[in-house]
Amino acid sequence: MARLILFNKPWGVLSQFTDKGMTAGANGPRATLSDYINVPGVYPAGRLDRDSEGLLILTDDGALQARISSPKHKTPKTYLAQVEGEPDEAALEALRRGVTLNDGPTRPATVRRIDPPQLWDRDPPVRYRKSVPDAWIELTITEGRNRQVRRMTAAVGYPTLRLVRWRIGGWEIGDLALGEWRETS
Repeated sequence: MARLILFNKPWGVLSQFTDKGMTAGANGPRATLSDYINVPGVYPAGRLDRDSEGLLILTDDGALQARISSPKHKTPKTYLAQVEGEPDEAALEALRRGVTLNDGPTRPATVRRIDPPQLWDRDPPVRYRKSVPDAWIELTITEGRNRQVRRMTAAVGYPTLRLVRWRIGGWEIGDLALGEWRETS
């Protein structure tokens, strides 16, 4: 039976078990999955950028890993994005239709404005600017290009300040605390 692990990845953690670049930050080596998970034989199904937070799935099942991460399977991934500014309906509609990025058009996304979610504190916190409002959107995509959500929100004029992946297919963070993981089926 395949092992399946849901992990709530903190900001600043690489989505791999070793730091292949061995680039040390100001405070030493960069954090990796091995700082949180000591389960042999599991690997991330897809990736989550170092400056993004939230759900990362790990498994020892290569077919499942491919099904989750391959764009051809169109596994929906839902993100909560704090954006700079207050997106108007035209910007949201552009995301719903799909936007053109430098690597081509995106598939249409499901998107809506949401109230600020009840999340863990981020370390470091998002820079607060009194003169610039921000808003939260929930965005679901069926691709997984490099920094896709950030590039999509920027393309419609609302750069992402904080990005949290909440759901992948039928799996969701739920009550999983930051930096914690649990095995599931």
